[in-house]
Amino acid sequence: MPSNFFNTLNNTIIAGPCSAESQQQLLSVAKSLKQLGVNIIRAGIWKPRTRPTSFEGVGNIGLQWLKEVKQQLNVMVATEVATPAHCNAALKAGIDILWIGARTTTDPFAVQEIANALKDTNIPILVKNPVIADVALWNGAIERLTACGLNNIAAVHRGFATYHQSTTYRNNPMWRIPIDLKRITNEKIPIFCDPSHISGNSNLVAEVANQAIRLGFNNLMVEVHPNPAEAKSDNNQQLTITQFKQLITNLYTINNNNAKIVPQLLELRDEIDLCDTQLLQILSRRMEIIQKIGELKNITKETVLQFERYDAMLKRRMLEANELNLTPDFIKQVIEIIHEEAVKIQLRENGN
Repeated sequence: MPSNFFNTLNNTIIAGPCSAESQQQLLSVAKSLKQLGVNIIRAGIWKPRTRPTSFEGVGNIGLQWLKEVKQQLNVMVATEVATPAHCNAALKAGIDILWIGARTTTDPFAVQEIANALKDTNIPILVKNPVIADVALWNGAIERLTACGLNNIAAVHRGFATYHQSTTYRNNPMWRIPIDLKRITNEKIPIFCDPSHISGNSNLVAEVANQAIRLGFNNLMVEVHPNPAEAKSDNNQQLTITQFKQLITNLYTINNNNAKIVPQLLELRDEIDLCDTQLLQILSRRMEIIQKIGELKNITKETVLQFERYDAMLKRRMLEANELNLTPDFIKQVIEIIHEEAVKIQLRENGN
């Protein structure tokens, strides 16, 4: 296994059922996927569920089914691990790739135990984002693995749970979080997208997958089942073989079209760079004015925070944003960040 295994993958799809339910089910879907060019088959055999009455996987017997798929079809196989015992059993069975689920990533102690169990094996490991939107926690899990000598690592963006459930997706994509992870790791950690868990709906998987590709996440992890209606877990988000075939056809079309629009992209990116420079110049001028306001408030002994003024200004900006076809919520966040910096500047002028 090359030391940079995941860096060798591009436009790769890891696919298979959410859960291995039977030997026949797993082998059947794996054969169909192999015929469609999939060379990494995924299936969960230990399933961390919210309630103990839910299907929690077939357990160790599923390792033998994965092993049979690997031997018969000459493919790589992947499964989720959540404990050192899972790791040891998977290694013994010759599983090629392991992944750490969103619930496990949330627990640094659990991740450390897994890292210790896999120390120096250098088996490829996928790290799903934690359930909560915390990029530091996600990166911390990766760091725990690399500290144990594990270098074949990739991240998986599968969306984030929120208290107020999205009306569209099962898990909020919050695309800025995986983009932030790219920046933090200097793009050294490849990132897969899991459109199945983000969408929670098989009809939306293609939409999310296409969005991921447009954002530069070219590798996917997709759930596919021979008969999703009868699946024992996550039946709503799993694709049929027919749906999966349509998905990859559309993705390949998008990839081929990318080459045709490169010149236009370069021109538009030049415009973006110019806009960014102008924005920075405007922000710099705004902060110079804020500094002068702070100096005057220091003389007149006025309070730094003027809540009525701020609320009135925010309402005006949001109305202006709407007229300019800008999302009011987005502008609200921008104004809040700018105001926070302005308060800091004025406090410094007041000697605080």
